[in-house]
Amino acid sequence: MSTFVEKARSQFPSLASGYIFADNAGGSQCAKIVVDRISDYLLNTNVQLGADYSVSVESTQRVASASVSAAKLFNAASPDEVAFASSSTQAAENLARALENDIQEGDELIVTGEHEANAGGWKKLAVRRGATVKFWHARQSESAPNNPYSVCLSVDDLIPLITSKTRIVAFTACSNILGSIVPVKDVIKAARTKASEVGIRKIEFSVDCVAYAPHRQIDVQGWDVDYCFFSFYKVYGPHVSGVYARAASLKSSLTALTHHFLDVDSISYKIQPGGPGYETTYGTTGVLDYLLSLTPSNDLAASFKAIAEHEQTLLGPLLAFLRSQEPRGVRIVGDEQAGLSRVPTVSFVVTGERALRSQDVVKTFDQKGGIGIRYGHFYAYSLVDNLTPKLDIVDAVVRISLVHYNTVEEVEKIIAILKEVLG
Repeated sequence: MSTFVEKARSQFPSLASGYIFADNAGGSQCAKIVVDRISDYLLNTNVQLGADYSVSVESTQRVASASVSAAKLFNAASPDEVAFASSSTQAAENLARALENDIQEGDELIVTGEHEANAGGWKKLAVRRGATVKFWHARQSESAPNNPYSVCLSVDDLIPLITSKTRIVAFTACSNILGSIVPVKDVIKAARTKASEVGIRKIEFSVDCVAYAPHRQIDVQGWDVDYCFFSFYKVYGPHVSGVYARAASLKSSLTALTHHFLDVDSISYKIQPGGPGYETTYGTTGVLDYLLSLTPSNDLAASFKAIAEHEQTLLGPLLAFLRSQEPRGVRIVGDEQAGLSRVPTVSFVVTGERALRSQDVVKTFDQKGGIGIRYGHFYAYSLVDNLTPKLDIVDAVVRISLVHYNTVEEVEKIIAILKEVLG
């Protein structure tokens, strides 16, 4: 085991049990520094914010520090562009609600068929405002022409969807089913070029980074994105989400969801109806410090580089084994090849004459114990429902989702059980 992995694992007490956590895309383990800060807040500064007495002053500063920390994770220009919500689904819903007065009848909202958190709020907004929803669907991957389930998003399919009526483009930076990374900067650049050609009134981009944030560094400024969100509980933190809104959008596009007497015209609090959970919000500051601690330089880019490199050592053997089982009927759902354009979130199905239900594959793991994986559509309902040949939407896919604290030895144990299951 490398020094990098040993250092990472030492900060997660739950890993000492020897249990193999391989459902990380559903929720990662929580770093001890995060838990310590939540505990410290509740035990020592659990008071209301904004008062003049000393404990409230400290409590207020602690909660405010969470926006500063999250702004660094987003690479936002200011902490005033960062708010919090109970989940990413709630964060996206808050954005859609705040945009309601700026969406006109006949506007077009483009969404992807990934996790419903990235689409549901916009679809409901379209109904309320008389707008139209268009879907940017995944297409068959050219790299695996014999696997109908090897699909990916292509910018070539997005550009024709953009017309003079396009108002919002909401897409994922990484699929929680396919594991493939979308080149966000290139997508937005191409879409803005098309928007200028067709004369759009206003176009804004919302990027779902829930499946991206544990594996790669977010860069809202470099991407030129207007809105972005991710879940801290999938990035080694507590069950709370962070949401970014560009300062210009806060000022000109969003209506406040807060009490009418609050002066929040150009700050992110306008999309945060009510105070966040103070202790969990403060706890999120531990996520940044944990990530910085992973490399001697205490540099976020270096940490994510090390994360990506180690994750490829996990991903390569798992994908290679699943590809070797193609004659058995195994089909990888998503990109079949390892590489930096893919994270170690791996989905597959077992088809053919000896087909296996996804739940039966998972059942074997459950019976043996010591390893946690899962089956289902993982809230990417539309993506799974549009796969051809059709899958049972409830049974859907088997998903094994790894992160940097997993080890090569753990992957070997997973593969050993898969060999037994597949016979």
